[in-house]
Amino acid sequence: MEIKPIAFFRSPFTSKFGIPRQSGIAEEVEGKIVFTKPYDSIDAVRGLEGFSHLWIIWEFSANRRKGKDEGEENDAKERNSLTVRPPRLGGNERVGVFASRSPFRPNALGLSCVRIKKVEPGTVTVLGADLLDGTPIYDIKPYIAYTDCHGDARCGFTDSRQWKTVDVVFPPSLQTPFSDSEVRSIVSALEQDPRPHYHHDADRIYAMPFKGYDIRFRIDNGTATVTEVEKITKTQQPQR
Repeated sequence: MEIKPIAFFRSPFTSKFGIPRQSGIAEEVEGKIVFTKPYDSIDAVRGLEGFSHLWIIWEFSANRRKGKDEGEENDAKERNSLTVRPPRLGGNERVGVFASRSPFRPNALGLSCVRIKKVEPGTVTVLGADLLDGTPIYDIKPYIAYTDCHGDARCGFTDSRQWKTVDVVFPPSLQTPFSDSEVRSIVSALEQDPRPHYHHDADRIYAMPFKGYDIRFRIDNGTATVTEVEKITKTQQPQR
């Protein structure tokens, strides 16, 4: 079977670093599904405004690598591995790839549930997505509570291993490039502690690209503090 994108995603996140690890975690994050022809017609989304949420089937396109560098070899090993190390388990315990939501999957397909904000010809604006800017989308389907919601569901290791969020200090003087909703999106993303699970250096400064800016921050004793907001120039654009 050959599948082709029916849309591409527009997101304020232009790098894998900082993207929420699951959909719905950062509910304020706004993005757009932008359809390709012929799906950019209002006919393709007629009736979708009657739903509050939808499923997105998409590709982990940022895992593609060109060349024969070490990064490509490491990514290939991850894709072909039968087990993975979920961040929820501290990155130290392995589970089967099909018992996880690891981005390194046999067919590199992602599944996200998002809230619909606005339906227009050619675009659907959504909230709570965990997709990188430019992500190919292969299908969308409405969320239907009577079949998709299971109140008695067991959730494996996630039932016993809660994800610890961090407090966020974002000085008002650094918030000026962003709207109130964008500030809330940034705070929601930082609360999830986007650092790799093995990083614990309190003095290290990280940079999270967001809507053309680098949000620089450090995390110490359970608190993420934004230290600088810098406009990204063309030469600084992150590689997808």
